[in-house]
Amino acid sequence: MSAAPAPLEIRGLTRRYGELVAVDHLDLEVRGGEILGFLGPNGAGKTTTLRCTSGLLRSHSGTIRVAGFDLEREALRARAAMGFVPDRPFLYPRLTAREFLDLVGSLYDVPGPRARERGDALLSRLDLGAERDDLIETYSLGMRQKVAVAAALLHDPPLLLLDEPLGGLDPQSARALKDLLRERASAGHGVLVSTHLLDVAERLCDRVAIVSHGRLRALGTLDELRRESGGSTLEDVFLERVKDAG
Repeated sequence: MSAAPAPLEIRGLTRRYGELVAVDHLDLEVRGGEILGFLGPNGAGKTTTLRCTSGLLRSHSGTIRVAGFDLEREALRARAAMGFVPDRPFLYPRLTAREFLDLVGSLYDVPGPRARERGDALLSRLDLGAERDDLIETYSLGMRQKVAVAAALLHDPPLLLLDEPLGGLDPQSARALKDLLRERASAGHGVLVSTHLLDVAERLCDRVAIVSHGRLRALGTLDELRRESGGSTLEDVFLERVKDAG
């Protein structure tokens, strides 16, 4: 019996904005059962990578495979195999959270009763159950972030992409989200988390990838990267690899 394909496999990804090379021949893999932290300074290419991976941006070269499906040739199947929480999620403000999740469920062909059941469970897990029938336009930034996370998980995808997911979340909600991400990995799924919060990455992630100027500068477990660099913390490793990249 052959092994299941990796939730995400990126090979030679390149994306330019005019003369600026935002992502430069990037290779990256998210394995089943892991949370991979995606780290880098401002302008390193993290958000561009996630937008290319989600299909929001077209790459100029390279391949992206989601759960074995080529994003270029099998776009619908690849996109159905992922959930994406961007740094600025777009929600319909005149819908309630439940109505929005019902809409998302229909887009992913999740049967109505199943979508409602799963949506309610996710909102409750994220401490938004009491406000699920309020209009999204009345929500705070953190509450909207919770709806976006619930929408990304509604169809139970093998790959979850998150761009700065803890923004606007209070400590209790951040803990609930981190628990959800760990459960995803424990179930064999892959999670890619882009974050500037190094202490969160250090506690949450199984491996970390550090990028700078669009290129991969380091990849491995925290123990592996510490041994390679001689640093005692992820911050030490990060600053050394980013400095070397400059």
